[in-house]
Amino acid sequence: MTTAAPTLPTLRLCTAGSVDDGKSTFVGRLLYDTKSILADQYESVERVSNSKGLENPDLSLLVDGLRAEREQGITIDVAYRYFATDKRSFILADTPGHVQYTRNTVTGLSTSELVIVLVDARNGVIEQTRRHLTVAAMMKISHVIVAVNKIDAVDFSEEVFNEVASDITALTSELGLHRVDIVPTSALLGDNVVERSANTPWYSGPSVLEILETATPGAENDGVVRGFRFPIQIVIREHATDYRGYAGRIAAGSIKVGDTVKAAGREAVIEGIDSPDGDLQEARRGQSVVLRLDRDIDLSRGDIIAADDVPEPSNQLTATVFHLAETPVKLRSNVLLRYGSSLVRARVDEIVRRVDISGKNRAQEEIAHGGADELALNDIAEVRVTVAEALSFEPYRRGGKVGSFLLVHPGSGDTLTAGLISEG
Repeated sequence: MTTAAPTLPTLRLCTAGSVDDGKSTFVGRLLYDTKSILADQYESVERVSNSKGLENPDLSLLVDGLRAEREQGITIDVAYRYFATDKRSFILADTPGHVQYTRNTVTGLSTSELVIVLVDARNGVIEQTRRHLTVAAMMKISHVIVAVNKIDAVDFSEEVFNEVASDITALTSELGLHRVDIVPTSALLGDNVVERSANTPWYSGPSVLEILETATPGAENDGVVRGFRFPIQIVIREHATDYRGYAGRIAAGSIKVGDTVKAAGREAVIEGIDSPDGDLQEARRGQSVVLRLDRDIDLSRGDIIAADDVPEPSNQLTATVFHLAETPVKLRSNVLLRYGSSLVRARVDEIVRRVDISGKNRAQEEIAHGGADELALNDIAEVRVTVAEALSFEPYRRGGKVGSFLLVHPGSGDTLTAGLISEG
């Protein structure tokens, strides 16, 4: 009897690229060729394409409805699309290409395990390419696919592709991106997007979809030993039964009944793991559970149950931040910092340096962007932050919530800035 191959988990991915690099057509092609659209949707695309005298169906029409909404004043941050093949399911975050929507790319990348960056074969690497790859590197995305698109517009030239690929390899190496696949594609004609193309006999690699179907970025992100982290959201007590459990979502690692953990400087053993589906013997990152310990420890919301020692609580941290809001954050103004399940008063004391759109670090006085005393929309910077209540800050680790935080407006509760801790 043959054993069926294990089903790969749903892959969360993000597309990024500059304006007019064919990203909408690329996403439309991916949806169409994987049979993830309805027949009447495609018929509508064919009608509009024919009325425009186009030789091929304009698949960008499958996703460009969002542009009309944006022109009507409706803000579209990130459009999420869902598709599947026989091998796995996908959640795709489709982000805008304009420079002013860089914050939306950050939002899409924050929930993604893999990113597809599109590059126009005629233009090669441009500033927006550098920016997207720089942000991907900062957010520790372990797997990047670069689609050198519109390869048909350069007559499927191997020489052009090799020149662009060489520039991409140099840039991704400089940024420290480890797994990078570079694929020549034509979203318009379908070359190497879902099916391998006979028009690129000099390219022997897989199509973009073939890479997506076999990618394991979660495993790559977990290549480094990652300790268990469980920020407590609420303590559940029933005096009648003497029940005490700690509810929250696992931020990193996994845990089994019988494992030894540490909390508030004391050791305990996991006595039970409760979930909406009943008792569990094991739970992993992303699951919301209630942990029961074999002894009473005075713990409360915001405390962390871990497999090993967490850093000593500190009132200061250094981090890379991405400013997401039109409302600026001025130096030494009052904000709230959300870290795990903790929400504490904070202030940004210093902007150490900013990152310009080409991905190079410059001294803050060299950049006329929002002023030296504030974080403005789309700013990427290294900052120092002070918090009113000491917390156990850890460096950012991809694949969980460890080391990431938000700065929140103290009045409205709006999210202002996303941060990745470099040191506590």
